Amino acid sequence: MATAEPATRKIKPPSHPPVLAGERGPQAMSRPGLHSTVMKILEPMPRGRILDCPAGEGALAERLVAAGFEVRSCDLYSELFRLDGVEIKRGDLSGTLPYASESFEYIASLDGLEHIDSPPNAFREYQRLLKPGGHLILSVPNIMNIEERLKWLLFGYTSHFKPLSDQSKTKINFDYAGKDEIAVHANPIGYNEIRYYLEKNGFAIQGVYRDRKKANQWLYWPLVALIRLLAKLTPEARRKDRWTEELASDPVLLGGNTIIIHSKKR
Repeated sequence: MATAEPATRKIKPPSHPPVLAGERGPQAMSRPGLHSTVMKILEPMPRGRILDCPAGEGALAERLVAAGFEVRSCDLYSELFRLDGVEIKRGDLSGTLPYASESFEYIASLDGLEHIDSPPNAFREYQRLLKPGGHLILSVPNIMNIEERLKWLLFGYTSHFKPLSDQSKTKINFDYAGKDEIAVHANPIGYNEIRYYLEKNGFAIQGVYRDRKKANQWLYWPLVALIRLLAKLTPEARRKDRWTEELASDPVLLGGNTIIIHSKKR
């Protein structure tokens, strides 16, 4: 006799990735503060259709529905999704997502680019799927804040992009039942690369944000002051050419774990 399908997506069987099994509602798979910042960006905007990709368990989608948006969700591992009553499709940002061109007024793509093989393709998909004048909100680990710059200098890697030893890969493979892409950060991508790909694909940045302020940032103030002094001493034409002021701004230089960029399709 066939086993009946569960009536709710909240139930995940023991065969599910061990750290994600069990019965519960959707939980955020991102850093604290990220979803709240995204909702603050979207709050004053007209309601419309929004794509949440990667959707994870559906924690952001749940908040978007409550705020009045028409939500469509997509993820490489759609079986992770725990939110009832919202469409979920399987899709890979490195490929072509299963939606028609110009289907959305908004796209939220949080903590996805660092996990995929081809970030440039994702930007082409954002451009294809958004209507003219549509809004894109994306986030990635902030590899350019002062703390991460120092870690790179001292250790040769940052907090979010550590060496993937055999031991760490084995643990990830077990915890996520072979769905390594959920946890592995394969592509460091910072403000410079994001801005380049946005502008190449017809987007204009509307705002740059951080998920939260870090409590220990005061430790780095002498270095921050030096960086900003050097920025001011740089000739104006060079500052503009090298995005000097943006790279020394609070969201980038003094950002938290995550940088959030809001852009608009021209």
